[in-house]
Amino acid sequence: MKTAEKTAEKTSSVGTRERIVRATSRLLQRQGYEGTGIKQISREAAATLGSVYHFFPGGKQELAAEAIRHGDQEFAVILRAGLGSAEDLTEAVTTCTTLLARELRGSDWQDGCPITTTALETVGRAPVIEQAVTEAFANWQAIVEERLRAAGIEAEDARELAGTVINTLEGAELAAQVARSEEPLHIAGRHLARLLATYRP
Repeated sequence: MKTAEKTAEKTSSVGTRERIVRATSRLLQRQGYEGTGIKQISREAAATLGSVYHFFPGGKQELAAEAIRHGDQEFAVILRAGLGSAEDLTEAVTTCTTLLARELRGSDWQDGCPITTTALETVGRAPVIEQAVTEAFANWQAIVEERLRAAGIEAEDARELAGTVINTLEGAELAAQVARSEEPLHIAGRHLARLLATYRP
């Protein structure tokens, strides 16, 4: 199939608003908030500038916040898939890091955490984006905490361990992206598994 035909097929199957959000999420992930412009977003989404402002009258900040929420849900899908992959908690957490490593390698090391770059660039000066980032981290932590509690770990320990798991995954994913290697994520998975094993009933 020719490139133009592929593009037409792709754009026809996804609504304009969704294309805009997906394109923004991908661009923010790869080049950050400051490096991403509305015109580039409209080109990547195969949408007019008028359409972008129609769906997001608040402009770039509103659009970025929605893209953060999209990235939140994408990352949550991977977390749930990994953590729900095995009854044994230690096996599940290593599967989680394996999935993240596979996704990162598949993007040629470009698509790490979907919100980190934007969060760091806008901290203290874009409340709408900060709120979306805060909610994303809280959502991921809640997913992990729920899985830990289901494994029999006490509530307070589960809450703190969930924060540790997310923080470790974030750091390992960044290290893997910089090194262009899955190894930091695999190491993180092994050590998280050992840590969590000490809390199992």
